[in-house]
Amino acid sequence: MNDSEYIKIYTGGTIIVQVIKQRLEDEGINPVIKDETESGRLAGFGASLIGQPEVYVHESEIAIATRIVETVRGELETSE
Repeated sequence: MNDSEYIKIYTGGTIIVQVIKQRLEDEGINPVIKDETESGRLAGFGASLIGQPEVYVHESEIAIATRIVETVRGELETSE
């Protein structure tokens, strides 16, 4: 993965990230999820790391991915 070709489109709670990930995959987009907390937990020292997962997509998919993120955020804000 060439980092310069991937763009962060969302940082937030794990549940929202999972919803976004599923919607992206439904559209044929394979997002990259970077979760420092989960990585730390798996390494055995996760309690000291508190962060939020990040969603990245390939730059060629940014338009569709951004629209999906906005849709999911809108749905969640109206349901609160």
